[in-house]
Amino acid sequence: MIRSILLAVAITAASSAFATPLGSKHAIVIDESTGHVVFEKNATDIVPIASLTKLMTAMVVLDAKPDMHERITVAEEDVDTLKFSSSRVPVGAVLSRHELLELALMSSDNRAAHALARSYPGGLEHFKLAVRNKAHMLNLRRTNIEEPTGLSPYNTSTASDLARLALAASKYPEIERITTVSNDLIDVNGSMRHYHNTNKLVGDKNWAISLSKTGYTQEAGRCIIMRVRAAGRDAIMVLLNARGSSSRTADANYLHRLLTKEHHQPVMAKLNLK
Repeated sequence: MIRSILLAVAITAASSAFATPLGSKHAIVIDESTGHVVFEKNATDIVPIASLTKLMTAMVVLDAKPDMHERITVAEEDVDTLKFSSSRVPVGAVLSRHELLELALMSSDNRAAHALARSYPGGLEHFKLAVRNKAHMLNLRRTNIEEPTGLSPYNTSTASDLARLALAASKYPEIERITTVSNDLIDVNGSMRHYHNTNKLVGDKNWAISLSKTGYTQEAGRCIIMRVRAAGRDAIMVLLNARGSSSRTADANYLHRLLTKEHHQPVMAKLNLK
């Protein structure tokens, strides 16, 4: 059974001072084996989550156990008319469901994510219902997801809720594999195109990452979720609303150093892992 992370005690006032080196406005780092909060900053604030949404999209699609080899045509309705974001997946491209999943998770393509939800058994409305049910099952009480890409500012959550979501996503081998690939070649209408992971830390020899997803919109800022192994322990790391990519990376490296320290700061809270 997937273990859910539940806050057991309030974060102490000391955490505010401890959190000041971080540029990201919201963050949490949890030692997975003990449930201890190693670091916290505004982790219960409800904020937009951008493309971190795509981890939920991937789980819901995989839960339906569809034919991952089925060919799906990217349609005009998959084009972003909210933010008018760019995509390297042209309308009319025919890709397998697995390739769409890879594009949605690794390179965070919005058309691919929307096509996955549109082709969900029963269509978009059934997809949205499955998302609500999944959020309820994972006890994501402060999470709201309106659509599958993360483009909507009404896709919101908290750093602590997203830690639960990341832990759940880490139980899907295909999500782990796709999100930790640095790059891949994918055949798009007979042309091999090179796609890269949006997380530059994937493949960095100083990091051991077993789950990764980035996100960005103007409302959400730069966001990232990772499951990492450091100093012999697995940890969930969530960073929300960093000013830029370099700031997000600097924050992640700071927290990674914190995890690898032999004598890190005392934990501020304890979480129950069930």
